[in-house]
Amino acid sequence: MADFDPREELAAIARALSERLRWLERGGVTEVPVGQRLPRPPKAASKGGAAPSPSQAPSSMPSGDGAARLAVVRAELGDCTRCKLSGGRSSIVFGVGNADAPLMFIGEGPGADEDRTGEPFVGAAGQLLTKMIEAMGFARGDVYICNIVKCRPPGNRNPEPDEIAACEPFLKAQVAAVRPRMIVCLGKFAAQTLLKSDAPISRMRGRMQAYEGIPLMPTFHPAFLLRNPSAKREVWADLQLVMAELDRLGIVRPRK
Repeated sequence: MADFDPREELAAIARALSERLRWLERGGVTEVPVGQRLPRPPKAASKGGAAPSPSQAPSSMPSGDGAARLAVVRAELGDCTRCKLSGGRSSIVFGVGNADAPLMFIGEGPGADEDRTGEPFVGAAGQLLTKMIEAMGFARGDVYICNIVKCRPPGNRNPEPDEIAACEPFLKAQVAAVRPRMIVCLGKFAAQTLLKSDAPISRMRGRMQAYEGIPLMPTFHPAFLLRNPSAKREVWADLQLVMAELDRLGIVRPRK
């Protein structure tokens, strides 16, 4: 038996920990509370084996803060190959912002800029969304932002039903992890997914609805506003209703 070398053992532990931390960082996890176990990367499927089931989302949310709960969701998502979008992506675009945010924005899917950076809403539509958030009295970092699908649809096409179905358990798990007091759905796909409705966004917007008891406002997607600037007035009316509801709920807007 070879002699035990504690230096080699420590070096091996350090390498394993470094790999785990890099994996977490790629998933958007920047901190884990003291005493919280680090999420484990999912076991890779055997070569030629079936992709993970779309229903493989966290069955329950752990206690702790939103960052810890989101870390569990991200770990379960893993290096996802649950739908065909995975074959053309550069990055999984999970979500960004305050993990305990009172206000959550849910969009459609990543574009080219988002696929490159791994962060949702960083292109032209994202810049407009940031202005909308600031006009409501928040900084971008005060809210949580994600999309219904986490990989870019080719050519920025609409996400298809099977792609939405594959990602939906993780979207719902994100909502359960953040526990927002208010949700704004940007565009018809986000609203239709959470509200289980096939109504057009032009009919859904402007009316406060609810998802799992959480007030929800559907409104137009910022990308639509870039093509149709005249619709900004309608979106601002929707956001004013959101602000009134936040005030009613006693949610402090830092920049109010």
